[in-house]
Amino acid sequence: MQTAHDKPVLIVVVGPTAVGKTPTAIELAERLAGEIVSADSRTFYRGLDIGTAKPRMTERARVPHHLIDVADPDEIWSLAVFQKAAAEAIATIHRHGKIPFLVGGSGQYIKAVTHGWVPPKTKPNDRMREVLTGLAKTNGSDWLYEKLELIDPVSAMRIDGRNVRRTIRAFEVLFSTGIRFSDQRGHGESPYRLITIGLNRPRVELYARIDTRIESMFACGLLDEVRMLLTRGCSPKSPALSAIGYRECVKVLEGQMSLEEAKVKMRRGTRVFVRRQANWFKANDPQIKWFMLGDSNINDMECYLRNELSQGD
Repeated sequence: MQTAHDKPVLIVVVGPTAVGKTPTAIELAERLAGEIVSADSRTFYRGLDIGTAKPRMTERARVPHHLIDVADPDEIWSLAVFQKAAAEAIATIHRHGKIPFLVGGSGQYIKAVTHGWVPPKTKPNDRMREVLTGLAKTNGSDWLYEKLELIDPVSAMRIDGRNVRRTIRAFEVLFSTGIRFSDQRGHGESPYRLITIGLNRPRVELYARIDTRIESMFACGLLDEVRMLLTRGCSPKSPALSAIGYRECVKVLEGQMSLEEAKVKMRRGTRVFVRRQANWFKANDPQIKWFMLGDSNINDMECYLRNELSQGD
């Protein structure tokens, strides 16, 4: 029987948006001869750089990164597609004799890899999707999401309320099978020896960092980035442009929203997202070793990881 120490190791770095996962993970991967697999559901897309806080090319030059810039904005990278690509990237890193670091704040993408989630295999129902899409357009995506919260609160908690496509998919599975989406997600034993560290900051400090990041995004040309995507033919309704920041920028460019209104909505939406992330990565989870950035330095994290890695030797 295979024990945990017989499995290939996978270091997982989780934490809320803007906490500092990217620089911390890069520094740790440099010290431990690692490579990074991105589990951020928006950094997959080419051309979405500023609004996703994608690692800069200088940062990617320090440590090899996987699953960044692997899809066009109009492509749909489903959970199943990501799961397969991540498994292949992790296997490649192991073959290179390096340590894989799975890094991100998208809880469902992290869990799909670490806990072997199996998405429901319900076939697409185009007519049902058309009806649900019409309801979302007529009543608003928030209205549809609120209905999901009543019917399947577990799934709603795991879905970004702005992600209309995944909200519709949850309803589609429910109406097609009579079984809630959250009750159909199978999972098996993890194929990896997981070493998970969580990064956090005091909430007031984290929110201040979020506000600063949003201002920096606009200063660095976020509106121009979105304008360029639209000019190149990217649809405003594409999956990529449903991300926080991009949807608001589209409305600014279309004259439906002022710049200040966009910033307010981005701050509010990001705070809601942070609270949802906390439901995925809980402070009392015994499988996560938490570090409060500012109190814990990179040496403490390195020491912890080296100690955990040595236990598998």
